[in-house]
Amino acid sequence: MLRGMRKASSNWLGKTIMAVVMGVLIISFGIWGIADIFRGFGQSTVAKVGSTEISLNEFRQIYTDRLQQIGRQFGRPLTPDQARAFGLDRQVLQQTIAEAALDEEARRLGLGQSDEQIRQFIMNDPNFKGVGGNFDAQRFQAVIRNFGYTEQRYVAEQRKVSQRRQITGTIGAGLEPPKALIDALTRFQNEQRTIEFVRLDAAQAGTIDAPSPETLAAYFEDHKVQFRAPEYRKIAFVVISPEEIGKWSEVSDDDAKKLFEQRKDRLGTPEKRQIHQIVFPNAAEAQAARERLTGGMSFEDLAKERGLSAADVDLGLVTKSALNPTVADAAFALPVGEISQPIQGPLGTAIVKVDKIEPGVEANYASVAADLKREIATERARVKVADLRDKMEDERGGGASVVDAAQKLGLTAVTIDAVDRSGRAPNGQPVANIPQGLDVVSQAFNSDVGVDNDPISFQGGYVWYDVLAVTPSRDRNLDEVRDQVEARWRQDQIATKLKAKATEMVKKLEQGGKLADEAGAIGAKVETATGFKRDDSPAGVPSVVVTAAFRTAKDGVAQAPVSGGSDVIVFRVTDIVDPKVDFASDAVKKLKETIDRALTEEQVASYVNKLETNIGTSINQAAFAQVTGANQ
Repeated sequence: MLRGMRKASSNWLGKTIMAVVMGVLIISFGIWGIADIFRGFGQSTVAKVGSTEISLNEFRQIYTDRLQQIGRQFGRPLTPDQARAFGLDRQVLQQTIAEAALDEEARRLGLGQSDEQIRQFIMNDPNFKGVGGNFDAQRFQAVIRNFGYTEQRYVAEQRKVSQRRQITGTIGAGLEPPKALIDALTRFQNEQRTIEFVRLDAAQAGTIDAPSPETLAAYFEDHKVQFRAPEYRKIAFVVISPEEIGKWSEVSDDDAKKLFEQRKDRLGTPEKRQIHQIVFPNAAEAQAARERLTGGMSFEDLAKERGLSAADVDLGLVTKSALNPTVADAAFALPVGEISQPIQGPLGTAIVKVDKIEPGVEANYASVAADLKREIATERARVKVADLRDKMEDERGGGASVVDAAQKLGLTAVTIDAVDRSGRAPNGQPVANIPQGLDVVSQAFNSDVGVDNDPISFQGGYVWYDVLAVTPSRDRNLDEVRDQVEARWRQDQIATKLKAKATEMVKKLEQGGKLADEAGAIGAKVETATGFKRDDSPAGVPSVVVTAAFRTAKDGVAQAPVSGGSDVIVFRVTDIVDPKVDFASDAVKKLKETIDRALTEEQVASYVNKLETNIGTSINQAAFAQVTGANQ
């Protein structure tokens, strides 16, 4: 759309038309804005909870922040379509409305929180504490900035959170999960079973004769939909990214060697030292301790005397960069076994001892030259990417196809003659020339022939693509898929025979037969799985068998198909252990905490739902769709 507007406004007539259009839009925005003030609940409001209005801009900020947070966790941006598919749009709206309802109730109840209480709450947050365990202002700023907050906005939000907790904490106070529930859940989780079992596979199915032409044809007709050819699309795309452009850049050895010299220390393996350290309140105590150590007292004995464990004084095998600079300089100048002079550090006066030295290995230019050249080429290419992006957009805006535009700019476009939604070619193999991580196939199946698609962000660059042709899904004839049909028919025959054998075996076992005898009669072997729980994965026992075993009584016999029915397992439950419940154990305490938390959340949810109903809640679906992209 933006490309079309730019093209349309490139001449005097287009500029005149665009000026008129923009003038009308500005006037209409003014009218709608004024009208919203008088209507009270207008197009700029997403929802209204009691007297609280959640504005369109406010909800957009909340929704964008949430998507960015999730995107950082996944390591890739989350598109609006993906967010809606996961139901994140509704979740964020529901949470925002719930918080607004609690804020309304807090105002009604006259709840408040002093500045000092908020200050203490933030300073005690472990997320903002530095290495020494104290509040770190720089860490605080970095963390909240990473989540898109300013300090003022974060403090204001925490004030609201604190007031909400006053309400929810009161609602959840005193809830106690019933002892019978904990007992039942603990027994359910920790119950153990032991089984003996036999696996029936193709070897026990016997000989499967080749099907007659009539049989195969009939089977194909009954299962034709399984062999239907999928929709294929012919697509073309071009990648403009630093990595891709960098492939064509030449980097001299001189440039690579300059970077090598700058990183020489980091590219090699640094020297490491096994270091013991004790920190004293002042230099006098440290000097006195050093004299005792040089007089024959061990570091370990001195540590014990000061109430320190071995782990407290052993820094491990560390590099110089891992230590405080002052301590590092002293420690890495010592020979093995020698005690340092007192060292003034940030937390006191330290004494260190070196017990072991692992020499560093100097980096070799030849071994890293290729990587360095690739990195330099990629970095230089970043500048070219922006320039090529603009040129590519200009070519596309002028009506050029992806292939023509790429050819004009000296780029290599990739054309795939046929690919299905799963990224496979007609031969069933994955298409090889799509870069890993590039989701161009699903994008192409959401587009069509002749559509001017927006570029896809990829590896710090962009990918432009065209759908060149669409081959609709169709029914195949038998001759096209004869081998596949026969293989599927044979699998079904094996599954049918194995099920019949397993059913017969189960019947004999239920009548008093022994599993070892039945297994020997068909050339199979008996295996056992002992003491497994519901969530366990014993060796050789598929999850469907574990589930079936917990549905079967002691000494009971059952069967379960595995591997899509090509194997069947017949088993007998030989033992069931019903565990005793120790209410004082850590496991039961953790379970109780989990149940307690779930009960509290359920209670709070019911309270908030009732609150929303009582104070009145309304949602502007059009504004909500505008923010989440559902109207596009």
